Amino acid sequence: MKKLFLSIALCCAALNFYAQDADPAKLRDEGISAYEAKDYQTAFDKFSSYLSQTNNQDSVVAYNCGFCADKIKKPEDALKYFDIAIQKKFNLVNAYIGKANALKDLKRNDEYAATLKEAVEAFPDNKNLVKSYANYYVNQGVLAQKAKKVADAEEAYKQAIAIQPDNVNALRSLGTLYYMTGAGLVQTDLEKAKVEFQSAKKYLEQLVPLLSADNAKQKKVLDNANTMLNYINTILK
Repeated sequence: MKKLFLSIALCCAALNFYAQDADPAKLRDEGISAYEAKDYQTAFDKFSSYLSQTNNQDSVVAYNCGFCADKIKKPEDALKYFDIAIQKKFNLVNAYIGKANALKDLKRNDEYAATLKEAVEAFPDNKNLVKSYANYYVNQGVLAQKAKKVADAEEAYKQAIAIQPDNVNALRSLGTLYYMTGAGLVQTDLEKAKVEFQSAKKYLEQLVPLLSADNAKQKKVLDNANTMLNYINTILK
């Protein structure tokens, strides 16, 4: 008899649980309400349950679930749901950005770069995607330079400029890299120093027109660039 009662109780519990969660439309609507109220944890819970029950077929909810996952610091889940949105071609630019940010949070750098590359190839005119992809290589250059890997830094900055020719950080970094190398050679090998200065001049001259004297931060960079160019021109005479 006890076993019978236990079986009945378990069946009732299972039925109650199923009844609470079996209505996908209700889960979706509750998720939307929580999303609109910026209760992202609840929205994520409702949306993920809804998607699980509907075989991840709803691209709009998948994107919004990814957004909620990002907000509540669940990058693995964000990655999963933004990937679904991309596969279903919904809100692609923002889905790519969301996926890339999730990969960045997870420190999966190769996949981060590959995702940005894919996104830029799909949307070559999107400035935000292009800038993000170029800045990935700028950051790689900075890391290489800190590790005293000058050739790797040079290559990374050039890659950034190839992606975004007017990337201020890449132009400044590469121009300064060549300038510092040239300055270190002036006393020992002037001819080699001149070669480095010529390369520095090329990138600094591309940089200067992009900077504004009205912006305090940019003005400092502009003044430094002009100082370097003046010195370079003196050496190259």
